[in-house]
Amino acid sequence: MTHLPLAASRGFDFLDVYAIGLLAGGLALLVAVLALSRQSERPFSAAVVYLVMGAIASLGLTALGVNLLDPIEDAVLIERAAELAVIIALFSAGVKLDRPLGWEAWNSTRRLIIIVMPLTIAAIAAFGSLVMGLSLGAAIVLGAVLAPTDPVLAGDVQVGPPGEEQESETHFALTSEAGLNDGLAFPFVFLGVFVASGGSDWWSEWIAADLFYGLLIAVVVGALGGWGLSKATGWWRSRDWLLADYDGWLAVAGVLVVYGLTEAIGAYGFLAAFAGGLAFRRRERGRVQDHHTRIHYGAQTVEQMSELALVLLLGSTVTLTGLAVPGFSGWMLVPLLLFVIRPAAVAIAFTRSRLSVPERLFIGWFGVRGIGSFYYAAVAITTGVLSAGEAELIYWTVVACAGVSILLHGISSSPLSQRLEAAGGGR
Repeated sequence: MTHLPLAASRGFDFLDVYAIGLLAGGLALLVAVLALSRQSERPFSAAVVYLVMGAIASLGLTALGVNLLDPIEDAVLIERAAELAVIIALFSAGVKLDRPLGWEAWNSTRRLIIIVMPLTIAAIAAFGSLVMGLSLGAAIVLGAVLAPTDPVLAGDVQVGPPGEEQESETHFALTSEAGLNDGLAFPFVFLGVFVASGGSDWWSEWIAADLFYGLLIAVVVGALGGWGLSKATGWWRSRDWLLADYDGWLAVAGVLVVYGLTEAIGAYGFLAAFAGGLAFRRRERGRVQDHHTRIHYGAQTVEQMSELALVLLLGSTVTLTGLAVPGFSGWMLVPLLLFVIRPAAVAIAFTRSRLSVPERLFIGWFGVRGIGSFYYAAVAITTGVLSAGEAELIYWTVVACAGVSILLHGISSSPLSQRLEAAGGGR
C-alpha cells in the first residue's frame, strides 16, 4: 500500500480544527468590520451581531467535538480577558467627558452612583436570597456583579469623541455612571465574598482596606497618572519624540501603566482607569486637540475589537444545559432587573430632578449589563468561597441577564436615542 508523503498527508487533512478556527476568526473579523462601518445607520448595535455569531460558534464547536470553556474551571481566563476590555473602555469613557468637575455639574452621576447602584444591589441580593435560594453572601455577590452598567457595550448611548459634540445630560449620565460604577462595585463584591466566607472579624478590614484605601488610592493614582501622561505626551511631541501616527496607542499604554500600578499597590484599577482618562482630558479641557481625538479613536478601536472578542468568546460558551441552570427564578430576575429594578431605582433617584420624564425613562432603560458583570462573576468564583452550585448559578444568571440586555438594549439604542433627540431631550 502506497502512503502519501508527510507534507501531502498534512495538505489533505480535511476539517482540521485549527484551520477551521482560523477561517471562523477571519469571518468574524470581517463581519465585525462591516458591522462597525455602518453602525450609525442600523437600528441595532454591533454587539447584537457578535452575540448571534457567538451562539452559532457554540453550535459549530459542539458539532466538531471541541470542548467549550467551563465557566468555573476557566474562570481565570474569562476574568483576564474581560479585564482588558473593561479597562480600555473605562479610560476611553473618561477621555470622552468634557464637562468640568463639580458637585452640581455631576448631579445626575451622583444620583446614579449614590442612590441607584446601592438600591440595585440590595434589590438583586434580596431576590437572590429569598427567591433563588442563594446564601446571603452569594446573593450580595450576585447583586454587586449585576449592579454595574457596562462601559464596553453601552457605546451607542454614551457621549461622542472629546470636543466634537455637546454633552446631553442623558448621555453624560450614562457615560459617567458606567465609568464610575464598574470600579465602585468592587467593595460590594468583596463584601459578599467576606459574608460567604463565614468569618466574623472582617468588618474593620473591609471598611479600611476595601472601602477607603482601595477607592481613595485608585482615584489619586488614576488622576496623577492621567495628568502626568497628558503632560508627558505634550513634552515628547514638542521634541518630536512622539509621532502623531502612534497617538492611538497612547491610550492603551497609558491605561495599562495606570491600571497595573494601581493594582500592584492593592487598590482598584478600574476606578483608576476611569480617573486617568478624566485627568488626561482635564489638563487641556476646552481646546479641541487633534491628538486627544486620535487617542480617543485609538482606544475606541481597541475597545471595539475587545468587545468583538469577548462577546464571541462568552457567546461561544453558551449551552442549553448552562442556560437551564438559573431555572425559572433566575430567568425571572432578567425582566425584573431590566423592567422594574433599574427603572424604579432611577425614578426614585431622580425625584425632584430637572430632567424631563422621557430623559428619566431613557436613563432608567439603558442600564446595559455585560462584560463588566462577567469580570466580577469570574473574580468571585476564583476566590473559592462560593459553593460549586452557587458559582454556577451566579455565572449563568449573569449570562441570562447580559445576553438579554445585549439584545434588547442593542436593538433599542438607536431608535430610542433618535426619538429622545427629536423630542428635545437629547441635547
